[in-house]
Amino acid sequence: MTAKDMMKIAINLVVIYVLGGLLLAFVYAKTSPIMFIKAKEEKEAALKTMMPEADKIEKIGDWSPHHKHAEYYAAIKCSEVKVHSIKDEKTGKMIEEKECMNAEEIGYVVEGFGKGYSSYINILVSVDKNFTVKKINILHHAETPGLGDEIEKDYFLKKFKGKTIDTLVIVKGDTADKVEAISGATISSRAVTEDGVKNGVKMLIEKLSGGGEEKKEEQGKEHDHGSHS
Repeated sequence: MTAKDMMKIAINLVVIYVLGGLLLAFVYAKTSPIMFIKAKEEKEAALKTMMPEADKIEKIGDWSPHHKHAEYYAAIKCSEVKVHSIKDEKTGKMIEEKECMNAEEIGYVVEGFGKGYSSYINILVSVDKNFTVKKINILHHAETPGLGDEIEKDYFLKKFKGKTIDTLVIVKGDTADKVEAISGATISSRAVTEDGVKNGVKMLIEKLSGGGEEKKEEQGKEHDHGSHS
């Protein structure tokens, strides 16, 4: 093979890599917004199921478990919901706007992340005003099929109802008050329980317990604008 032939092969390879890179960039640019919108819609749908008795779930803050952006919310119950018809300035059509009367916080929902065996596990947790767990939901993960992915199953998720900051502890084998690990998936079980859920509840307690000044600062602006009215 001559030097000229080698040069041709090298140039062809460079062209292929460049074109491949451009194609991947184009595909990512097209699909990334769609994936983002889908993830947002899935999260919004999941939030509604975390505390069905609430009339609305309202964002009250951000935090960064494992340096990942996450949010936490107040679950709001209205004594009465008034519906007003208003004109949409953009479309000119009449739309319904709901007004929450005598709003009351009945609990909280926090998004968290637990470091699992092969992925960061994205979790939602709802608690009552005493910070007792009502429900958890796994949003996304990439744990081992047949083992770690058991964290999605109802039998595991139901173990968290009624748990507190002190009982969110993984135990191998039967336990009366703590959380039994999934057989063969202790790391994934602990990631959900002690990393994702427990740390989320702990953060809520630190931020919101007792209606302290930090909570008032975070929600003050929203209250001033009547978001809870």
